[in-house]
Amino acid sequence: MPRIQKLSTQLANQIAAGEVVERPSSVVKELIENSLDAGARAIEVEVEQGGARLIRLRDDGCGIDKDDLGLALSRHATSKILSFDDLEGVASLGFRGEALPSISSVSRLEMRSRARGSEHAWRVTGDGSDEISELEPIAHPEGTTIEVRDLFFNTPARRKFMRSEKTEFTHLEKVVKRIALSRFDVGITLSHNQRVVQKWRPVTERVDQLMRVAQVCGQAFAEQTLEIEFQGGGMRLWGWVALPTFSRSQADLQYFFVNGRMVRDKLVTHAIRQSYQDVLFHGRHPAYVLYLEIDPTVVDVNVHPTKHEVRFREGRMVHDFLFRSLHKALADARPGAAAEGSATIATSSIPAFSNPSVANGMPGGVTNGMPTQPVQQFGMSYPRPASSGISPQAVQDQMQGYQSMAQAASDMDSMGATTAMDAEPSDIPILGFAIAQLHGVFILAENQHGLIVVDMHAAHERITYERMKGALEGDGVKSQPLLVPLSINVSEAEAKLPASFAEVFEELGFAVEANGPESIVVRQVPSLLREADIEGLVRDVLSDLATHGTTRRVREAINELLGTMACHGSVRANRRLSVPEMNALLRDMETTERSGQCNHGRPTWVQMKLDQLDKLFMRGQ
Repeated sequence: MPRIQKLSTQLANQIAAGEVVERPSSVVKELIENSLDAGARAIEVEVEQGGARLIRLRDDGCGIDKDDLGLALSRHATSKILSFDDLEGVASLGFRGEALPSISSVSRLEMRSRARGSEHAWRVTGDGSDEISELEPIAHPEGTTIEVRDLFFNTPARRKFMRSEKTEFTHLEKVVKRIALSRFDVGITLSHNQRVVQKWRPVTERVDQLMRVAQVCGQAFAEQTLEIEFQGGGMRLWGWVALPTFSRSQADLQYFFVNGRMVRDKLVTHAIRQSYQDVLFHGRHPAYVLYLEIDPTVVDVNVHPTKHEVRFREGRMVHDFLFRSLHKALADARPGAAAEGSATIATSSIPAFSNPSVANGMPGGVTNGMPTQPVQQFGMSYPRPASSGISPQAVQDQMQGYQSMAQAASDMDSMGATTAMDAEPSDIPILGFAIAQLHGVFILAENQHGLIVVDMHAAHERITYERMKGALEGDGVKSQPLLVPLSINVSEAEAKLPASFAEVFEELGFAVEANGPESIVVRQVPSLLREADIEGLVRDVLSDLATHGTTRRVREAINELLGTMACHGSVRANRRLSVPEMNALLRDMETTERSGQCNHGRPTWVQMKLDQLDKLFMRGQ
């Protein structure tokens, strides 16, 4: 057995570099973050051969004093924290003092800097060895310039794993784009092989910030987003979320920042994914650029060497805040948001809730009972649970409203002219006025922008689904005892969850208790789910509670049942509708939550603008 020996400084730095410096993009990330911590407002990044040959960064930050310049290349030397208390509430992007020495150990590094207010600038170099050059006076403006040449020149094994110049630059550009989204107030220029590739000017106004977002994410994203801002529980969430109609085949447009730091977090991803639960088609991914501002003392960023991962002290609260905020934003989005472009949804606060684990788990409360009576609605019907809690008078008032809509539309139609052409632009509804039905499947409507095409089954399915969810809100979940209690074998940790989350299970309609060190017994279940796979559902609930401290499995199971009922209860293809009925459906879509998609995530309507139609017929060319 070899004797234990202390590693050399160079070898220790190279080992550390294996975690911090994976490829040229890692170097650029660390250098830009140092510039931002130094208060830079203008950053220039120049690279050659994808960053393998040269990475040069210039900034106008506070610079580094002469006495600190050599120390900057030493491991665990930093100006950002001094004590454990500083680490607990770290607000800077960097804090370990590992980046520069790690980069210097696998490259030829030169750093030139002039501290703000100083008359002289100084230069220091490192060449991958333990030695650091003597300080040399040079001419240099206030700020810092760092050159990294021949990355991995002394670690052939690492260099062998580098990809092509194009691939490495693609990774590098993605990193710079993420940082450009994190700090709108900083101007950033990126050049590759003496050619400017990206240039972002500093901006402060929200409309200008959206233009930068469009530069990074594309104009189509900017045109189909909701601008949001929510506050609550000491947290602030703001940014842009794409409408469900702008879903992606892969998760390539998802940017989430915590206190200005780009992070990838399972809890965050789970909360956002759940907020899009019933508006995304299977296999599609949401797109968003979101910023969470939270007290730094409740976020641990010292989790991973690359600082991509964070740990929230109150993960359950953060999860529910994100879900409730985004769920509300998507619910409040009406057809006008997509027709007019980017819309704004803001609220000063999110109301508190007594039990965050179940506040998002059920639609207020669920009553039992199967659909027994149809409710007529512009010539169609949808099933309603018998004990819905809605009074006959409320139904009658609702029906009178639809009859008034239909009568008004009939009066307009009897005028013999195209309604949208005669009406003032301000009087034209977002989805316009119906003009025809196509093959008994689509409704054609005219609005001030052009032609609206509506899938009437998909649209009516969403309306029916949302009304059924509302009808099921009542006094709480109605439960049904099992004739034979269900025993489930679980892990020792899962067996403790029913006691820890007793209130959660009760509000979800379950009676669950431990039946041994690795067994639980289910004695009572929600009435609506009595025919479901109870064991699978309980296991899913336990998994969610163990991982996130909250669950929506029961809500999803009930919604899936309601979705099936809504699908079967909605108008079918080849059903002929009158113009008043079509107009009543359009008006209902304009006031229904998430009416842009059916329950399966398919779009319910599309807008064909006049300029698009002109192009089809080559008008004006």
